[in-house]
Amino acid sequence: MNMSFLRISIWVYLAIFFAYLLGPLVIMSITAFNSSGFPRMSPWECLTFQWFGELFQDQRILNGIKNSLIIGAGTVVLSVAMGLAGALMLTQIWPKLRATYYTIIIAPILIPGVVLGISTLVFWDRINRMLGLGADSFLSNGIFLTVIGQSTFIASYCMLVLVARLQRYDLALTEAALDLGATHAQAFRKILLPFMRPAIASAAVLAFLASFENYNTTTFTFGEYPTLTIELAQKVRYGITPAISALAFIIVALTVFFALLNEAKLKRQELVAAARKEATVEELAGKIKLPSFFSGNMAAVLLVMFAVATITVVGTAMAYNPAQCIADVKEEKRLEAEQRIQELRKQREEQRKQREAEQGEAQQSTPKPSNNSGFGNVFAPNTLGGQDEESSAEPDDQPSGNSGFGNVFDPNSLKTDE
Repeated sequence: MNMSFLRISIWVYLAIFFAYLLGPLVIMSITAFNSSGFPRMSPWECLTFQWFGELFQDQRILNGIKNSLIIGAGTVVLSVAMGLAGALMLTQIWPKLRATYYTIIIAPILIPGVVLGISTLVFWDRINRMLGLGADSFLSNGIFLTVIGQSTFIASYCMLVLVARLQRYDLALTEAALDLGATHAQAFRKILLPFMRPAIASAAVLAFLASFENYNTTTFTFGEYPTLTIELAQKVRYGITPAISALAFIIVALTVFFALLNEAKLKRQELVAAARKEATVEELAGKIKLPSFFSGNMAAVLLVMFAVATITVVGTAMAYNPAQCIADVKEEKRLEAEQRIQELRKQREEQRKQREAEQGEAQQSTPKPSNNSGFGNVFAPNTLGGQDEESSAEPDDQPSGNSGFGNVFDPNSLKTDE
């Protein structure tokens, strides 16, 4: 019971792990086939291949891919060479200095890429000025600066891969070659280099991938030669299209293809080695019957299935026309937009009527103002005239003789009798 629960837990954990790891790539790959103008998987509109066509028509993306390939090739050559030299030096240096040397070689990995990019730009600009070269010299070239800047830390990765291989190398082979009259160059080229070939290939692949996806260092050194990552970052600022998803799908497809190809090749070598090991002396003297390429090689079968699926997708893209589906989707969106506009207008009309009804009820429920304010109508507007309604009806040319002061201020009282 406990073992069954443990197996189920392991499978659930693996499913969650791979879903977390590969889920975004799968979702982004699916969005490359959706006709929506923004990369999204839901809601699904129409199956289309137009984003692949737009991708290959985008000159900025194509130029970024070309620059990335050139810079990646230069980084591979320089990083693998420095990594191999560092690995050989580490295995042959005085043992008491190995720890210090190892720390110095690994230090660039621990330094942020932004610092490496800025320091590379400043350092080579100073060298360019000291040599009296112009601003258009090769020391100021974006490809040169990017290769140098990336190699400063990618070489450390290559060295780690090569050191792991060198630890299994028997120095007695080199010593035997030297005793037999070979030079150091011949011993390196004919004995050590073939032994290191698998590690060199692995280091080269690692260096190329690290260069291809690098952004932090490249953003300060690319100059007039932006790489693919730089172009993608600039496009994201202004909004992306599913053409980016198409590019991601192509990269994922190529990665899966070469991974299956490498796995099939390794499995084939294991099957051939096993067949030779079990062969008899007569079979070794003659021709060994080797197993077929697909016999016991699941990776080869998956590779063939992947190739068939790729050919099917390409053939479908050439024959399929989603114009009618896209037109139907646009018409449906237009009808939905009109319906939403009508609903919005209806809601606004209902809200307006409701506000008018509330205002009418508020006016009806408001009491009329009263003149009795508790001060004897002192502040009533009619009291400012000094007369009531009856007195205001009398003519204005009949002055009142009673002013409260005994007609002292009457103008006629100032005249003397005749």
